[in-house]
Amino acid sequence: MFQKSCMVATALVALPWTTAQAQNTQPTALPAVTVSGERDGDQSRKQIEAERSRTPGGVTVVEGEEMRLRSVTSLTDMLRFTPGVWAASGLTGDSSFLSIRGSNLDATNYDGNGVKLLVDGLPVTAADGNNHNRDVDPLSMRRAIVARGANALTYGASTLGGAIDFISPTARDGEPWEALVQAGSHGQRQARFSVGGVSGNFDALVSGEVKRSDGFRAHQKQERQGIYANAGIQLGESLSTRFYLSGIDNEQQLPGALTRAQFEADPRSAEAAAVAGNYRLNVRTSRIANRTVWDIDAHSSLVAGLSFEEQRLYHPIVYSPPFFSLLIDTVQRNLGATLRYERRVGEHDVLAGLNYGRTRVRGGNFGYVPGGAQTLSTGVDNGADNLELFLVDRWKFAPRWTAVYGAQAVTGSREVRNTDARTGALRNPKADFDSINPRVGVIHELSPTRQVFANLSRLYEAPTLYELDDDVRGNNATLDAMRGVVVEAGTRGSHSFERHRMHWDVAVYYGRLHGEILSRDDPSSPGTSLSTNVGRTIHAGVEALLGGSMALDAAGAHRLEPRVNITLNRFKFDGDATYGNRRLPAAPRYAIKGELLYRHAGGFFFGPTFDLVGRRDVDFVNTYAVDSYTLWGLRAGYTRKHWEVYGELRNAGDRKYVSYFSVRDVAAANAAILNPGAPRSLHVGARLKF
Repeated sequence: MFQKSCMVATALVALPWTTAQAQNTQPTALPAVTVSGERDGDQSRKQIEAERSRTPGGVTVVEGEEMRLRSVTSLTDMLRFTPGVWAASGLTGDSSFLSIRGSNLDATNYDGNGVKLLVDGLPVTAADGNNHNRDVDPLSMRRAIVARGANALTYGASTLGGAIDFISPTARDGEPWEALVQAGSHGQRQARFSVGGVSGNFDALVSGEVKRSDGFRAHQKQERQGIYANAGIQLGESLSTRFYLSGIDNEQQLPGALTRAQFEADPRSAEAAAVAGNYRLNVRTSRIANRTVWDIDAHSSLVAGLSFEEQRLYHPIVYSPPFFSLLIDTVQRNLGATLRYERRVGEHDVLAGLNYGRTRVRGGNFGYVPGGAQTLSTGVDNGADNLELFLVDRWKFAPRWTAVYGAQAVTGSREVRNTDARTGALRNPKADFDSINPRVGVIHELSPTRQVFANLSRLYEAPTLYELDDDVRGNNATLDAMRGVVVEAGTRGSHSFERHRMHWDVAVYYGRLHGEILSRDDPSSPGTSLSTNVGRTIHAGVEALLGGSMALDAAGAHRLEPRVNITLNRFKFDGDATYGNRRLPAAPRYAIKGELLYRHAGGFFFGPTFDLVGRRDVDFVNTYAVDSYTLWGLRAGYTRKHWEVYGELRNAGDRKYVSYFSVRDVAAANAAILNPGAPRSLHVGARLKF
């Protein structure tokens, strides 16, 4: 049942970003400012765009307002128009496989490492870098900032894929009284209500959500409820503080994976073992945090924050009687802290900060009988600490030229303590990880609304607790951190001519990694993924978000608005002794997602949507692949000042396709590893603003 909880989040100054929706102009660099919840929403967006103009790489802003005009239930939906991101859903109602610039290419339904997730500037990703069981409701945000790869330096993020920061709405910058309802195919029902207000120096906002879904596959029902609250106090002209509370109770049946033959015969079916073993992912999460902002003077500010989270997991996941069964029952507690100081000195904008995280996981792995006894097989007592220090200077050394340079220092520890319940034997791999990661870049302003940029950065990511636990050597040896270098160049901007507008954000990057951590099959137990460091790998790609708004009449009342997100990937081994130059699995060779909307000044819009996704390799030897696919759909809606309605038809052709899969070293033809994508579905929704 629903467990009430508290969450307080610390919001940090966002970096330079690109909005995922059309903007008429891009602001030039402005004096340093602190983005705080006490400021007007439009003003905050302008400040974020000003910060965006000072990052020499790919960063995207996703606006929460735009999310409320289409069906959004997961990160896959939210990140639809974010270039460089591959996100896929299908196994559960909320979870998504998430990869940015080739991160997490082996853990398609496992620990979800490679991207640091934050809420209001404080991490919700565990201290070791894993996002296992992570629930983030996109509709609970005011906006999200996606900093791809090394462009997440000003978050201190030490991850291959970068960082995503979810900024919460407040009663001062959001809709304090709001109701959202949504219904759709496969028994989907969702409702969300928000109430709040402002009284002098005090404001508060509380939102509650309820979600139910039957799922498009057998054994895929979901029940979820959550509460999100925040309250702010202006303690003086220059000092403010905000508290955040949240709790999520999610109960989800898992349908398991299918073989290719089962997928072709009936993609809506469930894996037999998943039904017999009643596979589930039940997670209760509660969080409390605080964020305090001190505007020291007109040129400097200090942001400090602290958060605590508890996550309770009940997860039956393997059932193969009489040989083996596995139920994971653990409690994970995360402590997070951040400190950020920003100062403007002449033409220099200096940012210094630190992030600290501490994670403890206690509980056990159990053998079980569905609805019956549980027997402890392994006691779990794992821990991780991580400290990230970062310093960056953005120096406007000449008219229209800005140099961006800085470094990140990372130090952390990982310790796995697994105790065999029968023998008492302890497996205890542990290690410390340290690195200094420099970065240098340049931005040239071609005009007030157009830029070109380039950067050279070091990449670094330490192993997660899951990866240490799954070390292929099976003893107390530990994996190394992965390291590399990436070079990136691109352009972003907007342009208006007559009654028409266009905008773009394009980046090209090339990275070389050494010691990338990937999962391979255990030779003594085929199908069991174990982790190891490989030799050299290459991560390269092209990312582009293109859009516009073209007037169809002299008054501009009728407009045509195209938007397309293009991601081209080239992820491969580089002269590996075992795999040669073969492609890395999981990510498609290309992903193109777009729409073409007609929009009337009176508030009506409609138009087609499309998805083109390329071929994906399933194993490291490239002998098993899933085909490319094309989907199309329709969107329509009507917006007024106090209410909005929309409808969305997805996969209108009812195309059968694979959403994502489990990676293998060498995948057998009859391996049960495929997770089907959703069939034809219709979603409708409404929003009422009081």
